[in-house]
Amino acid sequence: MEENENINKGAAAKAASKDSKDIKNETTTSTANTAVENIVGKEGKPKSDEESVREKEGDAKQKQRKTKRIITEQKGDNIIKSSSMLLFNKYSYNVEVRDPSLKNYICLKPLVYPTTFRRTSNKKFSKANINIVERLANDMQKGGTGGKIGGKVIRTKGRLQGKKITIMRIIEKAFDIVYKQTNQNPLQLLIYAIENSAPIEDTTRVRYGGIISNISVDVSASRRLDIALKNLALATIIGSFGNKKNIVDTLANEIILASRNDINSYAIKRKNEIERMARSAK
Repeated sequence: MEENENINKGAAAKAASKDSKDIKNETTTSTANTAVENIVGKEGKPKSDEESVREKEGDAKQKQRKTKRIITEQKGDNIIKSSSMLLFNKYSYNVEVRDPSLKNYICLKPLVYPTTFRRTSNKKFSKANINIVERLANDMQKGGTGGKIGGKVIRTKGRLQGKKITIMRIIEKAFDIVYKQTNQNPLQLLIYAIENSAPIEDTTRVRYGGIISNISVDVSASRRLDIALKNLALATIIGSFGNKKNIVDTLANEIILASRNDINSYAIKRKNEIERMARSAK
């Protein structure tokens, strides 16, 4: 009995060794076949240099497509990460925010046409999560022709109320003009314009008994952004009202001037005026 068991074990070991050798031979033949297919086509014809170059280019393009899905470029702490999606299919979202207080409130969510219809308007501070271009478009939708009487902007029914698509087209054309004149990313110049036209100090009224006086106060980052966007939108409306200049040219000119911190910009003038009144109220 013991001899029969030993014979059976030896036969099983020999069969296992044969199977392993067959598997090794199959793997080596498969690798050799793939190598031959790389050099020679599936039909048995030798590949030309052009075909091999095309295959290499196709592999490189596939790798680029995979990497383009999520591209995060960070050259410093102030560079905001974004995906490969472009604004208006033209301009990159990889921009720099130099003001640390505004960095948390300037939203650069990558969208081709930033229109969210303010779905989260019931939540507090939800506007901080809205794309900055859409916020500019929302401010430009405010009613009013922009006529200025006695230092105050008189607002009437207006032609841009509720016309979101029209305003987005205006912003897109204005960005095209900015790019042609400066050869820079217009979204980056818009960020610079917002930073330059956001006031740091403002005045508020305080009542002590029966006496009302103005005192100087610091402005929060959220309100600074609101004031800057409001002044940029007002500048476009006032500049194009009763003037030969188109609203597209006015918006492009205002973005360029404010990004350079030019005194001729309406938003820069308003910022200097607000801060001057705050200094005098100290």
